[in-house]
Amino acid sequence: IDIPTDGEITRENYIHYHCRHLEGMDFENLTEKTLRTGNYSSLLPTVRGPVKTRDLFLADDWRRAQEATDKPVKITMPGPLTVADTVVDEYYGNQKDFGKAIAEALNQEVLSLANAGCRHIQIDEPLFARYPERALEFGVENLERAFQNCPDGVTRTAHMCCGYPDVIDAVDYPKAPRESYFQIADAMEDSSVMALSLEDAHRYNDLSLLEHFKTTTIIFGVVAIAKSRVEAVEEIRKRLMDALEHIDANRLIAAPDCGLGILGRELAVQKMKNLCEAAHSIET
Repeated sequence: IDIPTDGEITRENYIHYHCRHLEGMDFENLTEKTLRTGNYSSLLPTVRGPVKTRDLFLADDWRRAQEATDKPVKITMPGPLTVADTVVDEYYGNQKDFGKAIAEALNQEVLSLANAGCRHIQIDEPLFARYPERALEFGVENLERAFQNCPDGVTRTAHMCCGYPDVIDAVDYPKAPRESYFQIADAMEDSSVMALSLEDAHRYNDLSLLEHFKTTTIIFGVVAIAKSRVEAVEEIRKRLMDALEHIDANRLIAAPDCGLGILGRELAVQKMKNLCEAAHSIET
C-alpha cells in the first residue's frame, strides 16, 4: 500500500468525531433527523451557535500514524456539505452559510496538517453524489474554501462515494444516483482538487466518466467495502485495464471504494492483498 491512512480507529464515525472539536455543536441535547434522502433517521448533534474551531487535533492524529510507517500517511476529514447534512442546524438557517463556517474551520485543520508535514489531505464529500445540485450551487465553493492556501507539495484529495448500508451484504440499499458523477465531474476537474476518489466496485461506472478528467488524478475504487465476496486479482486487474483506456496511467490510483470498517480485519486484508497484487501486476 503506497498511501495508507490511520484507519480512523479513534473515531466514533467519520463525521461526529470532527464535530466534537467544534464550538457551536451540542452533543447533549440531540435532535432527530431523517438522513441520506430518507434512508434512515437518527438522533444527531445540534448546531446552536457559531461553528468555530475549538482545538486543532488532526495534526496529532497524523503524527501518531506517521510514526508507524515510512509511507506518507493520508489524513481524512468530513466535508462541509456532508457535515451540514449530518447534524441539525438550528442557528444558520441555510446550508450554504452553515457550510461556509464549517469550511473555514476545516481550513484551519488543513493548514495545521500541512505545517506538520502531512502531504496527503482528503476531504470526504459523499453528499455531493446525493445532492449534485447543492454541490454545484455551493458545495464545490465551500470545498475550495476548506483547501484555501493549502501549500504546494500537499496533495488535495476529495472523496465522493455513493453511500453504503451499515451491515455487510445488505440488498436494495438506495445509493446515490448513478448519473451524479457525470453531473459533478467538470466542476471537480476545474477545482483545485488534485485527486478525486470515486467508487466503482459496488456499481460499475460508464468509464467514459474518466475522460472528463484531463489533469485530476482518479483514485479508483476496485474492491467493494460492503460485500463479503473477495474480488479476484484478475477481476481487479481487468477493471483497471479497462479504466486505462480512458485515463493516463500516471493519473490512476487503485483503491477500495471507501473505508473498510464493515468488512472485519481478515476480509479487509484479503481484499487489499488482491488489490495490491492486481495493481502491481500492471505496473510491471
